[in-house]
Amino acid sequence: MYIEVLKSKIHRVAITQADPDYMGSIAIDEDLLDAAGMLANEKVQVLNLNNGERLETYIIKAERGSGTIGLNGPAALKGKVGDLLIVISYATMSQKKAKKHQPVLVFPTNNRLHP
Repeated sequence: MYIEVLKSKIHRVAITQADPDYMGSIAIDEDLLDAAGMLANEKVQVLNLNNGERLETYIIKAERGSGTIGLNGPAALKGKVGDLLIVISYATMSQKKAKKHQPVLVFPTNNRLHP
């Protein structure tokens, strides 16, 4: 049997831009993606701590070191600039592997990694 488990999480980043006219997705600073082990085009769940909204979308890379967290397309209607988000990715694996799996948790400050 396979189960879905937490793969990685970027905890408490602020929306820096919201563009409902863009085709869709969430733009995330490439430094944060690398730290979390997340990839461009990966499906993620986005949780808005300010309004309780939850959505699923895919990742696009934002400029490395920019601190950008951008909601695009319909996702832009689920939050506003300054709202705090949690971005979560999941992995499917056997229960045996899941018992040993350790998720990657990233806790940035002001949308950037700690020095």
